[in-house]
Amino acid sequence: MAEVEKIAVIGFGTMGAGITQVFAEAGFNVIARDVADEILKRGLDIIENGPFGLKKAVAKSRITEKQAKEIFSRIKVTLNLSEAVKDADFIVEAVFENLDLKKKIFSEIDSLCPEHTIIVSNTSTLSITSLAAATKRPEKVAGMHFFNPPQIMKLVEVIRGLRTSNETVEKVREIAIKLGKTPVVCKDIPGFISNRVWILSILEGIRLYEQGIASAKDIDNVMKLGFNWPMGPLELSDLVGLDVLLDVAESLYKDTGNHAHMPPLILRQMVVSGFLGRKTKKGFYEY
Repeated sequence: MAEVEKIAVIGFGTMGAGITQVFAEAGFNVIARDVADEILKRGLDIIENGPFGLKKAVAKSRITEKQAKEIFSRIKVTLNLSEAVKDADFIVEAVFENLDLKKKIFSEIDSLCPEHTIIVSNTSTLSITSLAAATKRPEKVAGMHFFNPPQIMKLVEVIRGLRTSNETVEKVREIAIKLGKTPVVCKDIPGFISNRVWILSILEGIRLYEQGIASAKDIDNVMKLGFNWPMGPLELSDLVGLDVLLDVAESLYKDTGNHAHMPPLILRQMVVSGFLGRKTKKGFYEY
């Protein structure tokens, strides 16, 4: 398998920008693609000025200003999908959780990138086997689920689809380690390991809030002070994005039939109202 040097990230929202930064910090050249200039500008601003961005890293003496400039210089952005993937050795898809959209993107990427290229999805719930079936290289397709914020979180779930080769799984693990992450390999099941466990606690916290059992702060404090969680379930929901959380819950409910995965009404109402958490300055808390 060819050496991985050039990375393409497809989808330059909060997660895509964070993943791009992680690869650039590890010394890779990265080109990120999205569909609008304002998204690309926002993504670059997240990398430079965000709460886990390069300026904060300099301020905390994690890197020098010179290193920050070098990292940023390894990042390019484009609106053109072909330009992004034509020379890529490794492609990370990081668009929002919609299976039809992701399958369309995988099919397009497959037709535009070199034969040796590995394509991975940052999906947190959707079937890698289904995404691989949209390509002519299913053995080179895998899941690479980063956690939010990817600049900080050490875990990466490596998802093996039905036709993913051992060589591809090992290469994705190797890259995760180069990024300073700890890879965990998982079979292709709905929600993988993390979301099958995590989402139940989050949704139950939201139901307690919806029922007026306690305030958001008190629910979060129970989990932080009683169970040593670094963030409470409602704080974490706001960080992840309530729209993302709703997509995850709906996908798991559809795929598993488990009523514990059914999204609470208040979550649907908040998303419809545009209260998406930190990114809109209002969710279970105001920012």
